[in-house]
Amino acid sequence: MSGNGSGVTIRDIAEATGLSIGTVSRALKNQAGMTEVTRNKVREAAQRLGYDLSQLKKGRIRRIAFLLHSQHNTLASSPFFSPVLHGAEAACRREGIALSFIVVGPAEPVLEQVRVHAPDAILCAGFFEPEVLSALMLTGKPMVLVDMNRRGMSSINPDNVLGGYLATRHLLRNGKRRIAMLSGSPAHYSIQQRIRGFRRALFEAKVHADPELEVIVPTMGEGDEGVMEAMRSLLALPKRPDAVFCYNDSTALVAMKTCVNEGLKIPYDIMVVGFDDISSAAVAVPPLSTVHVDKEALGASGVELLLRLKPDEPPTELVLPVEMIVRESSSDD
Repeated sequence: MSGNGSGVTIRDIAEATGLSIGTVSRALKNQAGMTEVTRNKVREAAQRLGYDLSQLKKGRIRRIAFLLHSQHNTLASSPFFSPVLHGAEAACRREGIALSFIVVGPAEPVLEQVRVHAPDAILCAGFFEPEVLSALMLTGKPMVLVDMNRRGMSSINPDNVLGGYLATRHLLRNGKRRIAMLSGSPAHYSIQQRIRGFRRALFEAKVHADPELEVIVPTMGEGDEGVMEAMRSLLALPKRPDAVFCYNDSTALVAMKTCVNEGLKIPYDIMVVGFDDISSAAVAVPPLSTVHVDKEALGASGVELLLRLKPDEPPTELVLPVEMIVRESSSDD
């Protein structure tokens, strides 16, 4: 309860006026959805009881909605987004903010879902259709994109370009020249950026980027089938790749399994590198080389950025550092 120096709380005002705590709170914050009569009744009671109105910091964020697209709410995506959510939760707990988790489907009326939770601010994690983001912007609530980028909106992302570059450079330094990339839909900002890093490393090493070696895994939600099919198509090329960089670890783990099933030895016949450093990467057989993303920090920084946003300032775009973790899947030692 927002108590204050005089010891009078919102509950006291609610008891004095016979109104609910929620109504009193909204009236004191001057929020919509009540008559002037009710609002004045609350204000008068507050003054009579000696409630300190300066307590009401204008627009303090007390509730944040963490939105995740239903296509990310899958077994393959959860090792990445669960720690992001954890990081956001921990930051909210430190700040005394309530966090609600909402999974949004493309066909569902997103504004209805958000309204039920009545958040003061919104954190969107991962990919969302442009029209969903536009609808959310119309709410006028402070908003930050996590692991996503859109012009005119504040966002926080891992350094995807650098990560793609480091992974590919590592394979090049191991003498690999036919490096394939298994990527997801380039509609995803993070995947576009990882592809850019991959191509930049090849270009710098003067290695011809063979379009045959860049394969987009069929749509999300297909389980492992799409990855297995994509990996098999690469292995069936007249000159098969000697290394593969996968846009995330879940994909890399399936790609490795497919290579082993096709009789290849990792890393001797083919090297594999992932991205994200999910918990199962280190315990895979062989352990998976990957680009480490601090997923908890991504969620926590998203919340911190939301709390710092000023309505009249241009959007802030933050990038978190990443680091290359070399394990057995790409190391000959």
